Amino acid sequence: MPVYNPPLRDMQFVMHEVLKVTDDLKAIPAHAEIDADTINAVLEEGGKFASQVIFPLNISGDTEGCKLDQKTHEVTTPKGFKEAYKTYVDGGWAALSCDPAFGGQGLPLVVNQCMYEMMNSANQAWTMYPGLTHGAYASLHTFGTDEQKATYLHKMTSGEWTGTMCLTEPHCGTDLGLMRTKAEPQPDGTYKLTGNKIFISAGEHDMAENIIHLVLARLPDAPPGIKGVSLFIVPKFNVNKDGTLGERNGIYCGGLEHKMGIHGNATAQIVMDGAIGTMVGQPNKGMQGMFVMMNAARLGVGNQSLGLTEVAYQNALAYAKDRIQMRSLTGPKAKDKPADPIIVHPDVRRMLLTAKAYAEGGRALAIFCSVLLEKVHGHPDEKVRKDSDDMLSLLTPITKAFLTDNGYNAATQCQQVFGGHGYIKEWGMEQFVRDARINMIYEGTNTIQSLDLLGRKVLGNNGATLKKFGKLVGALVMEEGVNEKMAEFINPLAVLGEQITKFTTEIGFKGLQNADEVGAAAVDYLRVAGHLVFGYFWARMAQVALREIAAGNTDPFYVAKLQTARFYFAKLFPETATLMRTARSGSKVLMDTDAALA
Repeated sequence: MPVYNPPLRDMQFVMHEVLKVTDDLKAIPAHAEIDADTINAVLEEGGKFASQVIFPLNISGDTEGCKLDQKTHEVTTPKGFKEAYKTYVDGGWAALSCDPAFGGQGLPLVVNQCMYEMMNSANQAWTMYPGLTHGAYASLHTFGTDEQKATYLHKMTSGEWTGTMCLTEPHCGTDLGLMRTKAEPQPDGTYKLTGNKIFISAGEHDMAENIIHLVLARLPDAPPGIKGVSLFIVPKFNVNKDGTLGERNGIYCGGLEHKMGIHGNATAQIVMDGAIGTMVGQPNKGMQGMFVMMNAARLGVGNQSLGLTEVAYQNALAYAKDRIQMRSLTGPKAKDKPADPIIVHPDVRRMLLTAKAYAEGGRALAIFCSVLLEKVHGHPDEKVRKDSDDMLSLLTPITKAFLTDNGYNAATQCQQVFGGHGYIKEWGMEQFVRDARINMIYEGTNTIQSLDLLGRKVLGNNGATLKKFGKLVGALVMEEGVNEKMAEFINPLAVLGEQITKFTTEIGFKGLQNADEVGAAAVDYLRVAGHLVFGYFWARMAQVALREIAAGNTDPFYVAKLQTARFYFAKLFPETATLMRTARSGSKVLMDTDAALA
């Protein structure tokens, strides 16, 4: 059976020793009094919930899956899911970082980030039920009317009601301008929605008394394309003026998708037949509100793969220490046994360290993004808010795509450590691989994220935001450039920092002549940018570890961190050279292939 131990020590290292998040939070009035001890105490209890309550339901939930009653359109979640959700709500976990004005605890978003990493490690399918609610909450908090906020946010904050985002239709996924769902205005100011949505995660379930769907639809006079899309609140049960639940709305689950992974989450086909909805924001401006959800979801999906990378690594490490096979190439290590533990073999260590490096680098990036988001919403200085928003917009597609690509890679490598046992269900590894695969697809495929990064976030402003991140890299290089002990980390980072400017300019120039050049280079480009970001955080983590060791700290944690940093820069970071070469190969080798693809 799999195991999971919340990585609290590493979270504390990133938050308090590397990023010093409480220093940033002190500048935000809402969090000026928060301290490290409070954050640590909350996350320690959160880790217990993740490891003791929902982790034991992961394999059983995957085996059982969700069941749809075709007559009532009601969905039953796997055994134990509903009870675990009640424990979650009763413990106040749903309200962790929500606005106190709506019953939230008002804790920093970094606490919620770490809490959700642990829950994703423990049970990604279960975690998606409350997770999607945060995106719907954020959208309504930003664009909802006072009446809508009063009606919905208290219940969503408490977790009594959950939320979804309803975008995809059978004939359109990313190209939302093609959607056909209609919204007919009614005399009382509401709308009647008719249409079909697919792939709606947590779209129907028995864990909460109401589900608040945020639905994209078209008004009768809407202009064509994405500029004619509006956003609507469509609850499963209509809500009376006094806040009580009214009659069942005309929105229901018509079917459940049969999926490769995340079996414990109800991926629903949603049918609307005259469902009553209210508009969020302005007519034909629905993408503004939905982008709040989508950007939150993209960060959340990166966090899903971060969680899976961590739990896959923990299990592979435990197995590698226990499983004996063959002898070490340099002679027997376990002389009292007939063979050595497989952890003595170099390539087993490569697979383990790959997962460890991607998990710990991803954790640093995810926590950094959560602090940026906090600054965007709460910092009193307008320039800080703007700079943080720019940086977050650059890092969001990297967080989504780089972490999910790495997560699937890491889960597969950890499965490989188990050999044949990794292919067998009861060990849990094949589930981690299956669950990780969806993260590269939904909330915008990783190719879409790559096009967003290169086309909009980098070339769209002539590299201005990329240069802002480059200044962070440059400052670290200046600080440590003459430190010989940091050379193995700083030198490759400095070289890539210089190369990426020329690399970006070259692709941009080619793209002006032929837009397919951007499309051909985008995926490779995102991975190069991802390594630049990871390299920066790994260099900062190595910097802290070296200082602690030099100060006489004998905690083996710092030696381990340093060794992992060396592995990352020696074995993973050099991928950038190949990626830049393949990106420069251009679009002709892809597009001049009609005969090959006939």
